[in-house]
Amino acid sequence: MSAAVIRYQTAPESAEENQRLIENVFAELATAAPAGLRYSSFRLADGVTFVHVVDGEGLPELAAFQEFQRELGDRLAGNLTREKTTLIGSYAGAVATTRT
Repeated sequence: MSAAVIRYQTAPESAEENQRLIENVFAELATAAPAGLRYSSFRLADGVTFVHVVDGEGLPELAAFQEFQRELGDRLAGNLTREKTTLIGSYAGAVATTRT
């Protein structure tokens, strides 16, 4: 899997459920710890826009991620966009990484 940025809006009544399902993915990631996977998810200030940044393998195999995707189409208010990306750099605390 190449790095990707996924962005979408949910219906207002689905935003909390969407966040709960994403939190379940992170809970499973904490125990499964797939090697080489980088995954971040953000809920924007409007409360209904979500952005996911994923780089690496292993996310689709997680039961919580499969559950998140199961009815995603029903939660959406519009189209989902997915863009391939190239990592320029990343910083997490005292650890900076760059790809060339």
